[in-house]
Amino acid sequence: MKKILVLNSGSSSLKYQLFNVEGDKYEVVAKGLAERIGIDGSKVSIKYADGSKKEVVNPLPTHNEALQEVFNLLLNGALADLNEITAVGHRIVHGGEVYANSVVIDENVVKTVEDLSSLAPLHNPAGVLGIRAVQKALPNVPQVAVFDTAFHQTMPKEAFLYGLPLEQYTKHQIRRYGMHGTSHRYIAQEVAKILGEGKKVVVCHLGNGASLSAIKDGKCIDTSMGFTPLAGIIMGTRSGDIDPYIPLHIMKEQGLSVDEANNLLNKQSGMLGLTGFSDMRDVEAAYLKGEEKAVTGMQTYVYTIVKFIGSYIAALGGVDAIVFTAGIGENSPIIRKLILDRLSYLGISVNEEANNRRGNVEEISTPDSKVKAFVIPTDEELMIAQDTVNLTK
Repeated sequence: MKKILVLNSGSSSLKYQLFNVEGDKYEVVAKGLAERIGIDGSKVSIKYADGSKKEVVNPLPTHNEALQEVFNLLLNGALADLNEITAVGHRIVHGGEVYANSVVIDENVVKTVEDLSSLAPLHNPAGVLGIRAVQKALPNVPQVAVFDTAFHQTMPKEAFLYGLPLEQYTKHQIRRYGMHGTSHRYIAQEVAKILGEGKKVVVCHLGNGASLSAIKDGKCIDTSMGFTPLAGIIMGTRSGDIDPYIPLHIMKEQGLSVDEANNLLNKQSGMLGLTGFSDMRDVEAAYLKGEEKAVTGMQTYVYTIVKFIGSYIAALGGVDAIVFTAGIGENSPIIRKLILDRLSYLGISVNEEANNRRGNVEEISTPDSKVKAFVIPTDEELMIAQDTVNLTK
């Protein structure tokens, strides 16, 4: 039996899951979160396989101390010894054009991830911190990097190039990269198990951050996030696609700095800007009460998603299935129905009973629907664990 530790390092957080792996069976034996690293009030939580939980409040100046506290909690019920850990897999946000697949980490990989930090300034440096913390604590344990951008590297140039002078791409790496690739890859594999290979699928990864992808024959041909995660549909606090001159206009007319405009677009816009709520559960509650801003905001949100789905059907040359996943996609029957009702022209009808169930893979279209619709819970950590096992055999 192998034990695989999966880490997702943020600038001030460290999510983790520990898997027992036996053959093709992957069992989560513990998972948790170290939060507020380098900030007052830092703590680490864990949930064990039996459902029991524990939380430790301790100063965590760096990721090294955070990882050590994670190890302490794992040794208190999930591990007998740290030497049981077979390998460690890391979620790394940006692999640029360098990595189209997951890789075993060496110093060249670390340097490349660092060099790509300008494309993901909040995430890549944090990923390196996680890698370095493991190197210090478990120097002989192999590590694997799994990149959010990798799955989207199959996009053709016509999909990832912008209408800018070509040297902006060739010299400065400005192009569409996309994010959430590990989730989109997982969903693509799960859909293939249900419908078979060679299908045309639109995946809607809807969470506070959200992205859509067009998948043909298991490969991504387009995705909604772009050079950064700001692009695409309206999100919790991100604007999504807007006229590119708008930020310049705001900066010029309202006297905002680059950082202030960035903050406006990334943290004050989206559903928060439209409705006053960034959490879709709050938006839905206000929507159901008929509050005007929430109704308009929900309609605008749904419209942007439907518009992307329509464009991806055109890019795919048809569609066999539409899949909803991630926090909102998996847990909001209202939003799924609003979207699918707008797509009824495709021959989709919603199975109301199935649409109102939660927690499992569900076909939410009726049997006579010409295009299938599914809810499939995503599992990025499982994908990272599987890649880690496959690359460290």
